[in-house]
Amino acid sequence: MASDQTAPADAAGSAIDSVSVLSEDSRRRMFAFIRRAGHAVTRDEAAANVGISRKLAAFHLDKLVEAGLLRARYETPGGIRKVGRRPKVYEPTDAQITVTIPDRRHELLADLLLDAVLTEEADENATQAAMRTAEQRGLRMGAAAREETRPGRLGPERGLTACEELLEEYGYEPVRETPTRLRLRNCPFHPLAAKAPDLVCGMNQAFLSGYLTGLEVNGIQAVLAPESGECCVRLGPNDTDREDQTPQDH
Repeated sequence: MASDQTAPADAAGSAIDSVSVLSEDSRRRMFAFIRRAGHAVTRDEAAANVGISRKLAAFHLDKLVEAGLLRARYETPGGIRKVGRRPKVYEPTDAQITVTIPDRRHELLADLLLDAVLTEEADENATQAAMRTAEQRGLRMGAAAREETRPGRLGPERGLTACEELLEEYGYEPVRETPTRLRLRNCPFHPLAAKAPDLVCGMNQAFLSGYLTGLEVNGIQAVLAPESGECCVRLGPNDTDREDQTPQDH
């Protein structure tokens, strides 16, 4: 089973920082060289490949390490122990950089669909398995957040406040319309939601409903209320008008 946590809270900021680090031409070429090298690279090798001094190469390499794109360690060439200082070598990390504005979470959707395929039960069709998987994921994440924060009883207002951190983290761009109603300005699953609104919007609603349940938020529900250019789901009181729950074209 894949991890429920698909990205850290500051993932977008970290990705932007990484892209900024790679905006310098020599640094970008050095990073590309090290990724293709197939072995840990010394400062001298990196400097020679890019055509700059060893001192300047060291500066750029350390910037790439600070950004989490490279890792550094000391190594004896050829595994032979020699007298003197061992050279510092650099190799790529497993970091993957994705920057989308507004934020998109296609990896979450893909992960949920993969879980649905792997766990589909005999009495389910593919859509039902996808809805179940989305709700269960949200439920686990909500329960984990409650265990971590121990917020006590969550009524509508405090419950929505507790939800906002997750919604910000996953790119929903929540806006507090009233003390007990959240509008989600961004659809993290666009443009895939536009291709299959019944499936994707349904999974989105199931995911957020599960999160509310796991977090034990009272008096709030996730309802389908699609508007052009925004998320198909809103969070509001349990007595939300029936017309707000009628699915429309995404």
